[in-house]
Amino acid sequence: MLTKKPYNAARKPRVPKTLERNELMNYAAQAMAARAQSAGELRTRLLRKAAHKPDVDEVVAYFKDLGYLNDEKFAGMFADWRRENQGIGQAKVMRDLLSRKVAPAVAKQAVADSYKDVDETALIDDFLRRKYRGKDLKALLAEPKHLASAYRKLRMAGFGSGNSIKLLKGFAAGADELEDMEVNAAEAENEEREG
Repeated sequence: MLTKKPYNAARKPRVPKTLERNELMNYAAQAMAARAQSAGELRTRLLRKAAHKPDVDEVVAYFKDLGYLNDEKFAGMFADWRRENQGIGQAKVMRDLLSRKVAPAVAKQAVADSYKDVDETALIDDFLRRKYRGKDLKALLAEPKHLASAYRKLRMAGFGSGNSIKLLKGFAAGADELEDMEVNAAEAENEEREG
């Protein structure tokens, strides 16, 4: 059995080691080799480690000049990968790119390019069949709570409400009520912001 060490109030908190410019350069290279990153993500990581903050801009500029750090290329590959391998919608990919510190204009262009020839209803159908693998969707979605759950999953996965409802109508007659649910949720959200 593991025992807990007693708390020692006199123990000093661990201070992270700061890195000089050359060490910061190596750290950045290792970080980019481990996982593709946007310039904003790398800058944030480097700022936490840098001994001198101006070094961060120099390191980021160096890797941009070499072509190893390119937000347009990163955003395009990220959007394509999320669409092809995870089958999620445009809104979710956009949210994810913004959370990865990609500029909004770059993210918007990458998502538009990635989804320009994609039929969203086919993507939604594939998503539902993957999520409810081995289940009879018509029987399952006939129950209102499962229908509402499926709709929420589609919305969280970044699909538009119009196409989501349109596809769900093919499985359940009660899908018309989802439009009312969407309107009521939007009204409640507006009231919260105002109040």
